[in-house]
Amino acid sequence: MEWDFVFFLNSVLLGVGLAMDAFSVSLANGLNEPGMKRGRMNMIAGMYSFFQFAMPMIGWVCVHTIVEKFQAFEKFIPWIALLILSYIGGEMIMKGIRKEESSREEETGLPFGKLVIQGVATSLDALSVGFTIEQYPVSMAVAASAIIAVVTHFICIAGLLIGKRFGNRLADKASIFGGIILVGIGIEILVSHLV
Repeated sequence: MEWDFVFFLNSVLLGVGLAMDAFSVSLANGLNEPGMKRGRMNMIAGMYSFFQFAMPMIGWVCVHTIVEKFQAFEKFIPWIALLILSYIGGEMIMKGIRKEESSREEETGLPFGKLVIQGVATSLDALSVGFTIEQYPVSMAVAASAIIAVVTHFICIAGLLIGKRFGNRLADKASIFGGIILVGIGIEILVSHLV
């Protein structure tokens, strides 16, 4: 393996592909919280970036250590993502339908714990990237994962900005739309892995 243009291009393309779920969730979060400040946007994008960095590295480690056990677990990844995203999306839909927003959520938006859950759910498919980069030495695996994380960060910022823009226009329906988007992402992850 060489540190060449193809390595960097492949890493960027992997980042773009893997970041699409995080982009959609960022869009939903922007819709749900149209008054989001720049620091919070960076924190959310950073959360997703962290997991998009960590999951390929975990996959890479699994390939080099416990590959048989990891392969048995891999078939459950889409189902786990569907359950997590459906749960969070369902809560957002119910909140939008009932229009009951607690003062805590009005001030801070989506709680930190749910952001972590979203980060894990949107990056579960990145575990399998560990298989595609398994031939890389550790330094190249870390570099590829870091490139994926940087690409994810910028794509998530774009999703949050777009969501905020439309969230201001659709304020009363934003939570419902955001929830539908999350449930749709979970279904898409499952269907794409089954097909």
